[in-house]
This record gives sequence, structure tokens and C-alpha cells, in this order.
Amino acid sequence: MNLTKVDLNLFIVFDAIYTEANLTRAGQIVGITQPAVSNALARLRETFNDPLFVRTAQGMVPTPMAQNIIGPVRSALQLLRVSVQESRSFNPQQANKTYRISMTDLSEQILLPPLFQRLRRLAPNIFIESFLAKRRETTKELAAGRLDFAVDAPLNTDPQVRHVKLMEDRYVCAVRQGHPLAKDKLNLDEYLSLTHIHISSRRSGLGHVDLALGKMGIQRKIALRSQHYLMASSVMRDTDMAITVPERFARRHNLHFMALPVKDVPPLETHLYWHESTDQDPANRWMREQMIELAQQITAQERAEQERAEQGA
Repeated sequence: MNLTKVDLNLFIVFDAIYTEANLTRAGQIVGITQPAVSNALARLRETFNDPLFVRTAQGMVPTPMAQNIIGPVRSALQLLRVSVQESRSFNPQQANKTYRISMTDLSEQILLPPLFQRLRRLAPNIFIESFLAKRRETTKELAAGRLDFAVDAPLNTDPQVRHVKLMEDRYVCAVRQGHPLAKDKLNLDEYLSLTHIHISSRRSGLGHVDLALGKMGIQRKIALRSQHYLMASSVMRDTDMAITVPERFARRHNLHFMALPVKDVPPLETHLYWHESTDQDPANRWMREQMIELAQQITAQERAEQERAEQGA
């Protein structure tokens, strides 16, 4: 029997006939006419190659085949009813769900620790799978349901992909504490004299700083290119290399940072992406709300810390 060709509504009729032992009453329960019940029973008999019910003076009596399958059929129907009900509501305390999120190691460091703490408190049976999907495949992965969310810089995505800005941060030039050029302000010649680490999720191509420098007809010296931010702070501890990074990264890794002596470098925006098919899904909406609220709290906390530091300086 090929279940892919079976109308699942037939099993609802089957359950009603088994319960009522009468085709007319079964139709009343399901909300269809008696001829429609008879037609559904005929299709079920053909599918199972068995009469399923025999008409007697006491009503429709199930055959051994019907008696064997009624338990699994009712269990499956109940599971479907529960699934439909859960799709319309979401209780984080009781939910058992895994969210798959694509994000960079920088976003992981900023968002995952507070998000995980919040989930342990509000939704103890919710789990996170974090990995970095290829940007050109983000839309396809979201549409296929292999990704629930992506956290990334602004992307050229399909109109069916929804997004909201989570955070914004300016780029700075960072060096290790005690670096010969660790001072309050850096000029362009000093910036160009440094050997740089370049972080990009792409294997090739120019970053925002390099595009801005290119407009001026100059370029910086890049000795190391990597896809991962967290490696950079380890390299910089033992070298005089510099890195152009979001200020948030420099602060968190206790690096000395200075304003970029390069104009027209846009800030780094971090966006949250999801597919429109999940826009009204309660579970997806709940997680979106958690991540958006966390990003707002992180931004507010960092702003307050920066203001206190400036007042104490």
C-alpha cells in the first residue's frame, strides 16, 4: 500500500464508522453526507483490499483487519490533532524544539551566551544548533526549512525572506595593549604602515575599508585573511599586527582601538532573517522576539558602559 496516494481524511471517516457502527451517524460526526461516507469506505476497502466493515442487524461490524488497524489509526489522528493545535499556540515552558541558526563566530559570541541563559530560564527544552551557512544559499536554506534564522550583515535576499536590524556598530582599528601605535588617534600614514589582519566570510573580495582606500588610490598591507574573528585576538597578542573590526569586538577582547582614519566606511549592521512562510508561526515569532529583545538590551548596556567610561576618563 502506497500511503502517499491515500487521502488522510479517509481515516477520519474510518474512525467515525468504527465508533458509530452506522454510516449515517458517522457522516453526521464528520460533517459529510451518507453517500460520501459510503464512497470513502469503498476507497478504504480498495486501499486495504479488505471489507473492513460488514453490515449486520447490529450495524457495521469491523473485520479483523479493521480491528488491527484502529489503534494505530487513532494514535496517528491524535498526533495530528496535537500537532495542529501546537502549531497555533506556543508554550516555551513545555516546548521541545530545536532552532537552527546561521551566524558568524562574532554573532555567536555576542548573542548565544545571553540567549542560552534566557532559554534555560524560559524554555528549558529548547535547543540551538548554530553554524555558518553559505550566504548565497541562505535564502534556499530558509525556504526549505533547513534554517530557522540567519544572523548576518545585509544580504541580497529573495523578497520572501523577511528581516529586521538587530544591531549596528562602527569599525575601528584595533591593536594589542602596549602596541607602539596604541594611542588616542591614528592618522592615515600610520594606519597604512601597519600590517593588517582581514576578516571576511568570503574567500576573496575587498572589505569596506579596502573599497574606501581604493577610491583614494591606495591600499593597506594584509598579511592574514581569515573567516573567523576569534582567532585574530590570539594572533595579535604576540605581534604588532592591526585589525579593523567592529568596536564591540575590540572592547570585548581588551584591545586598544582607535577611530579609523578612513572616510566613508559604513557601520556594520547585523540583521535577523527568516522566511515569510514562518512569519506567523508562534514558535518562530517567539524566538524572534527573544533575539530582538536581547539585541536591544545588549546595545543599551554597551551604551551605558561607554557613557560611564567617558565620564570617568
